[in-house]
Amino acid sequence: MGVVAVVVFLLLRLTAGDPAAIIAGDNATTQQVAEIRVRLGLDRPIAQQFAIWLGNVLRGDFGESFFFKKKVADLILERLEPTLALSVCTVVLAVVVAVPLGVIAAYRRATWIRGVMALSVLGFSVPVFVTGYALVYLFAIQLAWLPVQGYQRLHEGLGGFVTHLILPSLTLAAIYVALIARITRASMLEVLDADHVRTARAKGLAEMPVLLRHVLRNAAVPIVTVIGLGVALLIGGVVVTESVYSIPGLGRLTVDAVLARDFPTVQAVILLFSLVYVLINLVVDLTYTVLDPRIRY
Repeated sequence: MGVVAVVVFLLLRLTAGDPAAIIAGDNATTQQVAEIRVRLGLDRPIAQQFAIWLGNVLRGDFGESFFFKKKVADLILERLEPTLALSVCTVVLAVVVAVPLGVIAAYRRATWIRGVMALSVLGFSVPVFVTGYALVYLFAIQLAWLPVQGYQRLHEGLGGFVTHLILPSLTLAAIYVALIARITRASMLEVLDADHVRTARAKGLAEMPVLLRHVLRNAAVPIVTVIGLGVALLIGGVVVTESVYSIPGLGRLTVDAVLARDFPTVQAVILLFSLVYVLINLVVDLTYTVLDPRIRY
């Protein structure tokens, strides 16, 4: 987290663009821009700026947004629900579809399902924004089944909340389904011919218990790993997807803050994303001990 904080802080300040000039506007004088820089503390040495910012962060104060004129912590809390809802729906949808698809593809190796798995590569290869615009054109514009853009909060009605999440979740899940399904198939194929599986079948166990207890559980570690690593893809995908569908979440906030050179907001959001990524990978590591008793820390 410390490395992320240093890198993000330096990148924002060493790249082109001056927040004071953006805030002042095109018709501002040099004197006006300089006064804004002083007010924002941007005239100080970078090391001093970093020390002040880090000290505030350690006290739980992420500062005030240059662009939105609000406390960054309040801004993040306002935008958290859409991103959280989209992320959870995407992961649940992807796992529910991809794991059974991978299991079937491994069990029925020489059937039509192989063609489906080949097509899954397309879902992983196509950029998120292309998938998003294609789904909008088909389901929102041509068929008029779902809203084109926007987001409705849960307390405003469950129906609108769900319908506004379907297309964004499908857009993000396309990447996940392709990735998880292929890893599930590969892991299952490694275990299907193992000795303990043949022994279970020789004892007369039905195929479903054999697949679930003896094959899927022993193949679960790589599957759980790729689900956890996919969080990195999800973070990047959320930024693009929220922009495509005009969802007022953390991804859209990041884009707006970067364009406005809003240093405090960008730093806080990236730190939050990094913390979430670290925590999810910690949960994945702890899950290994449940799935495979041989693993100990």
